[in-house]
Amino acid sequence: MYTGRTQQPCCLCDDPDTAHRVAVPPRAIQLMENGDPIAWRDVVGAVTLEFCESDWAVVRDLVLETGMSPLSRCNVARADFDLREDFEALLNDTRGEPDQTELEERMLSEAADTVTAADDPMTEERDLVEARLVQLALSELGVRE
Repeated sequence: MYTGRTQQPCCLCDDPDTAHRVAVPPRAIQLMENGDPIAWRDVVGAVTLEFCESDWAVVRDLVLETGMSPLSRCNVARADFDLREDFEALLNDTRGEPDQTELEERMLSEAADTVTAADDPMTEERDLVEARLVQLALSELGVRE
């Protein structure tokens, strides 16, 4: 079934057989390998990263056990995200810079709820890793929690 996202290889090792997918805010592109040339403010929606089974174990331990982010080792070229269309070139009109604040606040709020419910048996480990990854990334970038 098509979910609106294309399958990307593992963002750490380029393995095409991925097992886990997490979403991070567009601002997190700045923390990723090869992220400098990408205008993260032009990203529409979240950035999706996929991990193979063996790398997932490392990511899980790194995020949950040591409280560190693996994003600096993730290649943004292997991430899935949508860029807004360049209407300025088509219409010879200047548009304002997109505001990612609402998306970031929503992702932080959902992450806080997930971390709070960590002991709940309905909270999946993948959700907890994603929540902590969102918190770690935005904290590192100086966004309030």
